[in-house]
Amino acid sequence: MRAAIAIAETNPRLRVAVVSKVYPMRSHTVSAEGGAAGVIAADDSLDEHAYDTISGGDWLCDQDAVDEFVKEAPQELLRLEHWGCPWSRTPEGRIAVRAFGGMQKKRTWFAADKTGFHMLHTLFQTSLKYTSVVRYDEWFVTKLLVDDGRVQGVVAIELMSGKIQPILAKAVILCTGGCGRVFPFTTNASIKTGDGMALAYAAGAPLKDMEFIQYHPTGLPFTGILITEAARAEGGWLLNKDGYRYLQDYNLGTPEPEPVLRSMELGPRDRLSQAFVKEVEKGRAIDGPYGAVVHLDLRHLGRQVIDAKIPFVRELCQKYQNIDPVKELIPVRPVIHYVMGGVHTDIDGATPLAGLYAAGEVACVSINGANRLGSNSLPELLVFGARAGRAAAEYASTQTDPNSSLLAQAEDERRRLERDFLHKTDGAERLATIRTEMQETMEQGAGIYRSGEGLTRAADRLRELQERFRNVAMQDSSRTFNTELTAVLELSFMLDVAESIVHCALRREESRGAHQRTDFTGRDDERFLAHSLNYRNSDGSSRVEYLPVTITRWLPGERVYGR
Repeated sequence: MRAAIAIAETNPRLRVAVVSKVYPMRSHTVSAEGGAAGVIAADDSLDEHAYDTISGGDWLCDQDAVDEFVKEAPQELLRLEHWGCPWSRTPEGRIAVRAFGGMQKKRTWFAADKTGFHMLHTLFQTSLKYTSVVRYDEWFVTKLLVDDGRVQGVVAIELMSGKIQPILAKAVILCTGGCGRVFPFTTNASIKTGDGMALAYAAGAPLKDMEFIQYHPTGLPFTGILITEAARAEGGWLLNKDGYRYLQDYNLGTPEPEPVLRSMELGPRDRLSQAFVKEVEKGRAIDGPYGAVVHLDLRHLGRQVIDAKIPFVRELCQKYQNIDPVKELIPVRPVIHYVMGGVHTDIDGATPLAGLYAAGEVACVSINGANRLGSNSLPELLVFGARAGRAAAEYASTQTDPNSSLLAQAEDERRRLERDFLHKTDGAERLATIRTEMQETMEQGAGIYRSGEGLTRAADRLRELQERFRNVAMQDSSRTFNTELTAVLELSFMLDVAESIVHCALRREESRGAHQRTDFTGRDDERFLAHSLNYRNSDGSSRVEYLPVTITRWLPGERVYGR
């Protein structure tokens, strides 16, 4: 939505197609709870936000991109305010900010704990005033159309009718979000299946830093639903089975001058998730029906604070866990939340493939490095959505109309979908079985802690699942809302993305941020202060190359967040 608005503002003569497999208001940004980081407080500075982001990312962030991000984030958030986003306020009427993990200062703007909901509503409503923006709601993209070395459109299925057709364009921007569904326990909605990453990868664009997968330390154990970091920002405690605040036993690099016992729950997400694993190993976690958990305690905050600051947390706990956090403990466990990697882009969202741009979680610009700080992702959508929109508009304004030969490519794609899926009746493999085995493989081999042996097993297993997928069964050959076809195509995307994650993780023989190797326990800046780039070869195999990290001001150091 932000990219579409930027295009309409940059060149009103361009026609903008917003293609989405769900109605835009059902996209996963609507679930974001905690807030959006941007420097606004008098005691804060852009340099401090930049340093927190870079050190939090374990020095794998491109520092030029981070500088632009922290500079433009407050401007974008204020623009959203002018468009009608109802940010929470202090009693004096100023924008309210809260603390977030890994941030030395309070700089996270919020709208209670429904920030993403209000941001998405604001952007959606703002987009409606631009007549050049045309929506293709509930269309599923299956292929990028590439001719003469540049992307010139997509092939998509209209889910309501089953019609398969090309949508030609002078430029394409991917804004499809992450790939959390390649894992079994995730905060991500079922639509987050890595579609955009896989589309770009198949078309020849590299995927960058895919080994860095973030676990959020507080998800509900069965559903994976997120209990926002805002709950800890407001003063929630993490307790083990003995009722002990166990994080005080771990080096989290929590910010000073806050007292340690107050700030330790606001350590970075990777370290909190790693501490959970250690508690399990020590036998100090709680056994539950869906695995080990610890408790999040909000009871001491009181009903008034909970209802005013984090009402959605209470609603989620009551509806999905049948507990009331005003008087009961919340069982939580780490769950997959975010992928730091994605389609390789420059600072304006351009990929190495001409005419293809990306922004948001699908992209890797890279401002998140090896571990994203909480509340940086929502302003990332705004800053780089706008930058990608402007860059794509300028590019499209100089291009000729798409080549008519693309129609032949689109026809080939239509025949492939019908031959391999819609008209296929002899498959022996079940979709759900392959998907479950893929998710279990990723959890076991590429979880919070990895090893070369485990990653090798995972790579072998995924290769086997790719072979079995070619024999997947399709029972539904109908055209109207064929959800089985959508699920099969999503699985094909997820298998490609899963292989990219494992291959990059296997090659990175160090521990950095969210990538922790038990066989290479230290950070190795000499060999791996570099971005991994995973390319697809013409024979379907892949290769990993490395690109130096852009360092402009801060040399790599220990992650201590000012301590």
